[in-house]
Amino acid sequence: MPLDSAPPPADPATPGRTLGPPTPGRTLGPPTPGRALGPPAPPVRFWPVDDLPALDPDPFLDELLSEEPVARIRLPHGQGWAWLVTRYDDVRFVTSDPRFSRAQVVGRDVTAMRPVPVASQTAGLQYIDPPRHTLLRRVVARAFTGESMRRLRPSAERRAAELLDGMARAGAPADLMEHLHGPFPIAVIRDFLGVPEKDWHRWAATGEALLSAGAESGERAREAARATRAGITELLRTRRAEPRDDLAGVLAQAVVTGEITEDEAISLAIAVQVSGGHAVRNNSGSMMYALLTHPGHLDRLRRDPELLPRAVEELFRYVPHRNGVGIPRIATEDVQVRGRLIRAGDVVYNAYLAANRDPGVFPAPDALDFDREGASPVAFGHGPHHCLAAVMARMEAEIMISSVLTRFPGIRLAVPPREVEFQRRGLIRGPRTLPVTW
Repeated sequence: MPLDSAPPPADPATPGRTLGPPTPGRTLGPPTPGRALGPPAPPVRFWPVDDLPALDPDPFLDELLSEEPVARIRLPHGQGWAWLVTRYDDVRFVTSDPRFSRAQVVGRDVTAMRPVPVASQTAGLQYIDPPRHTLLRRVVARAFTGESMRRLRPSAERRAAELLDGMARAGAPADLMEHLHGPFPIAVIRDFLGVPEKDWHRWAATGEALLSAGAESGERAREAARATRAGITELLRTRRAEPRDDLAGVLAQAVVTGEITEDEAISLAIAVQVSGGHAVRNNSGSMMYALLTHPGHLDRLRRDPELLPRAVEELFRYVPHRNGVGIPRIATEDVQVRGRLIRAGDVVYNAYLAANRDPGVFPAPDALDFDREGASPVAFGHGPHHCLAAVMARMEAEIMISSVLTRFPGIRLAVPPREVEFQRRGLIRGPRTLPVTW
């Protein structure tokens, strides 16, 4: 069932009552009167999070960013409504203020993008607050050191070169997603996590299913979660018997010493698998699409390779890497955000995509600008839950872009930009295929 034909939401003021098929921006009942603090709450607006063409920003987020930066929304799945914060400064505030808890999401049926959580809500960095979160993050950080990335980089560069050699042998036109952006992140995260090569393609398929967003995909996602958990459990058991310095080895040792539980280790490994395989595949493919549709920028990178790190950072800001929003937080006490009263117990989402296009922080936000200076984008989040794997994602993006420009200096799209097919009905956006010639 497509997102725009999801069952109609219940009227938040009248339990059990439905309001017919929702449409973007439609209000769901009257505003809730405010307390003494702050003005009355705004009406709830349903956000179906429809598929969007190529790299187009979501017009609903654009509207909220300019007109209602702290809004109340309802998503296709789950119960109730949530606050949505879109301005850059407000997103940074909510993600770093300890009065907004991820741990309190556990066990609550909140309005959400998908019917099944991507990771277990019983453990893991995603659903834990400090100080426990700080301990888990410190354990995982042992694998994500600058030294470990330096050790990983030469083999990653060789793998990218091998994949592009294979594409050259296949001849033009070729699908860059098939030859590079699909297999390369899988190979890198496989080596980093420590998954045997013979098992990885099965695991990669479960990563796709875990990030399915359609209503009919719930059972598929649940089965993928069970299979992934079983695979991770077996891998950790192997690492306890055969220690190594990969991520699975780090997690297994932390379980043995009692620093973390087995459930926490499993959840952490699942998060790395999903973000390191499926998410990097699509995000890096979107980056290359952005460059191929901005030939002046592509030519500048050919002429000035030293610009690449800055270009990658701007691409992370510019590319809409996902649909909708990610993991919410729960307010633990009444908090004012931009004049709106968020009450204790309210659900709060942060729109990182909107924050990265806040014109008050990023002038001409819809332009791809390699000379942009000032604030850092929040593509990897902010605060205690800032993505630990950001260092790896940046490294992979740099390797893929530089390898393509070195091996195929004349690369260009083999079809008109609007004929490039993008993923549909998933949480992560990106090209399904990327036909190129040279």
